[in-house]
Amino acid sequence: MGSHMAAVTAVTVPITPDLAAPLYRQVYDGLRDAILDGRLRAAERLPSTRALASELKISRNTVLAAFDQLLSEGYLQG
Repeated sequence: MGSHMAAVTAVTVPITPDLAAPLYRQVYDGLRDAILDGRLRAAERLPSTRALASELKISRNTVLAAFDQLLSEGYLQG
């Protein structure tokens, strides 16, 4: 049996810790903007929450909160 894994899309999410907006909202806004302007297209795989949190040097719970919001609004599918 061979395994087939879709490539994970590289995504840049700008994070500014000293901004007034909470970090989860900055992640949410960055991903939502990437979706709306076409940098992320339908069916593209995002990095895992652990990988993205590690890359951004923030808590995984922060990334989970952003993903949960995007899921609830229909921008992402689980």
